[in-house]
Amino acid sequence: MSPAFAAGSTAPVYRGRALDRGARPRYSLEPVNPRPPRRPPPDDHLVERRTLADADGIRRMLRRIANEILERNGGAVDIALVGIRTGGLFLAERLRRHIADLEGTEPPLGAVDITLYRDDVFEGLPRPEIGPTELPFELSGVRVVLVDDVLYTGRTVRAALDALMDYGRPRAVQLAVLVDRGLRELPIRADYVGLTVETTPSDSVRVRLTEAGDPDDRIVLRSRIEP
Repeated sequence: MSPAFAAGSTAPVYRGRALDRGARPRYSLEPVNPRPPRRPPPDDHLVERRTLADADGIRRMLRRIANEILERNGGAVDIALVGIRTGGLFLAERLRRHIADLEGTEPPLGAVDITLYRDDVFEGLPRPEIGPTELPFELSGVRVVLVDDVLYTGRTVRAALDALMDYGRPRAVQLAVLVDRGLRELPIRADYVGLTVETTPSDSVRVRLTEAGDPDDRIVLRSRIEP
């Protein structure tokens, strides 16, 4: 099979593909047909249009999601929280504390890095930074609540599901997101949603958290600056 070439380039374009379903994923580089990468608007071309939620609003959303998780699953037994790095992990840690306050027990906490599972990882985007996937518990028989900050096209969640399945087979996977901004490209739906907001492809929804170095917790809607 001959490698495909990106427009205006002599370098072949490749995509990572998991070869088997073992405890640790392995990859080969396999030629694929190139396609223009989907890039979000650069930060310097975006302005904050409005604040969608402040720190108190985020706290109430997470408290409600924690209650819904417990109600749906009949408590915290056999539940594990897995945050998608990095924003999803911060939120999973907060959800864990809320569940502990409500139920008196902390569910196991893990983190998944999706870098090598993204379908655009080798398509002309900047060199990816790979973080660790940490799942300090057995996935078998566990109901995993996958946590992310913003649900958009669904591609991040798809990549996270692929990563999880390379580490085991959970009993079920549920999805909790702080913000659902719509515009899905894949048939993925969240089980728990803090806030639903209508957006356009040129918008950006940013969840600002103190754990990430922001001065305060906020959810902001940003829009592209028109020339």
